[in-house]
Order: sequence, then structure tokens, then C-alpha cells
Amino acid sequence: MRPAYLLKRVGFIAVILLVVSFIVFAITQILPGNAAQMILGEFALPEQLRALERQFGLDDPWFVQYGRWLAGLVSGDWGTSMVMRQPVLPLVLDALGRSLVLAAIALAAVTCIAIPMGVLAASRRGKAADAGISIVSYAGVSFPEFVTATLLLVFLTRPEVGLFPAGGYTPPGEDFLRYLSHLVLPALTLIIILMAHISRQTRSEMVDALQHDYVRTATLKGLPRRTVLVKHALRNAMLPTITVIALDVGYLIGGIIVVEEVFAYPGLGRLLVFAMQNRDLPLIQAGVLVMAATYATANLAADLLYAALDRRIQYD
Repeated sequence: MRPAYLLKRVGFIAVILLVVSFIVFAITQILPGNAAQMILGEFALPEQLRALERQFGLDDPWFVQYGRWLAGLVSGDWGTSMVMRQPVLPLVLDALGRSLVLAAIALAAVTCIAIPMGVLAASRRGKAADAGISIVSYAGVSFPEFVTATLLLVFLTRPEVGLFPAGGYTPPGEDFLRYLSHLVLPALTLIIILMAHISRQTRSEMVDALQHDYVRTATLKGLPRRTVLVKHALRNAMLPTITVIALDVGYLIGGIIVVEEVFAYPGLGRLLVFAMQNRDLPLIQAGVLVMAATYATANLAADLLYAALDRRIQYD
């Protein structure tokens, strides 16, 4: 891959984030209600409201507020949370780190499980293994996140079972085993849903790849079945699957909000829900922008993997 292409993509991501920042800022400006009123309560005095608006610059024209916020983003000063009265950047980065741990566990587990499931289903097309994997995949796709999460809560956190905590979070430095136990159910919810997407896509692409002449040629040469499946068919079937995985990162960004809220997991999604409920404008703006940056980075990583897996792909 040429460095010029990489620089162009990074510049394109920067433009996208600039547009997203303006859209998010505009939406926060037109939201109903007054941010100062929501923070101080309905019985706040007018002079108290005006003092808070002056403190956070809410009485300035919108273009002044946007310019100040954008300059702060570039310089590393993301503002102060209007509700928690803490710097926004550490709050967002801490929550993002916890969400990334959850997402990384889910993606790693799904990649190790769903891709072999798809390969197995394609290699046993029309047989019992294919039917069983297809049923599991369709079931995983059919249930929304909150339904899957609720079912896991009902069956795995009952007092008579007591396998995992129903929610919450324990810092790893305080009790590492307890920390891991809090990750299991949120990660499992994401794994069940993502596994369905990726296994179905892998099966579909593998079925198509197994019908190509190069696979037949490799089979006729007497190569082992495993070599034919992995080195010839799967290598070519993986490119569309990578696209689905990159899109699933976008799903994680949205779906993880529901999962974190159900399990009271203090990640970026739950922080964003809190910010929206309390109309904490700096926190909303920063949280959405970080989510957009994460999605754009995932798509760039998918393109880089394309080039790594298939040398024929050249980006100019």
C-alpha cells in the first residue's frame, strides 16, 4: 500500500470527523429544553441559570461555541462535564477503554468460533452440521440485544444458579476474578449476535469459493481436504467476511450501548446514555465523536487487511 493512499485516507477520516462534529454540535443546539435548567432543576432562580450559562459559555452565539469547542478538541481540552464537573477527556477515555475491552473480547471470540463454524457448514453443505449451524445463526440474528441480555440474566444470575453477577463493574486492580466475572454476560450477549452474522457470511462465501476451478484443481492434485479448505477456499472467502467484521464494529458501537445499559457496565455507551438523559452537552459531543472515530478507524483497518490477504489489491 502506498503511503500517499494512507495519508489520503487519514485526511478523509479527518474531514468526516469534522462534518460529524458539526452535525453533533448542531443537534445538541436544537435539542428541546435548557441545559442549565436541567442541571439546576425547575426551581432554579433566573440569576442562577444565567450564571451557569455564562460559566459554560451557553449564552454565546452558536458559531462562537462551536469554534471554541473545535479548538479545544484539537488542543486536547475537551471541556468540562456540566453535570459531573470533571474534565470530559479523562471520562471519555476511561469509558472507551472499558468498552474496547468488551468489544475486543467479543470480536476475538467470534472470529475464533464463527469462522470455523461457517467453514464447517459450507464443507458439510446440506447435511446435519450445516442445518444445525444455520438454525443457531438464524436464532442469534432474530433476537435483539436486550432480549438476549435479559434471557442471560434470567437463566444465569438466578440465586439458585449464581454463576455470574447480574451487572456492575469491579476494577481489575481491586479483584481481577470479580472483574472477569462482570465481563462474561455482556461479552456473551455480543458474541451470540455477532457469531450469527459472521458465520452466515463465511458459509455463503465458502460455498461460492468451493465451486471455483482453483479449488477443484487443488482437490484433483490430491491435496489434503484441510489444506484445500484453509489455504485455497478460505483465503479468498475471507475478504467479504472482513467487510462484515468491520461493519460489526459499527454494530458494536451502537449495540454495546444497549448491552452496557442492561448490565450496568460503565462503558462509553452507558456514559453517553447518562449524558443524554442529563443533557450534558460536552459529554454528548465528545462521546459521539469518539464513536464515529472508532468506526472510521475500523473501516481503514479492514482495507489494510484486504491488501495483506490479497496482494492483487493495490490502493492508489
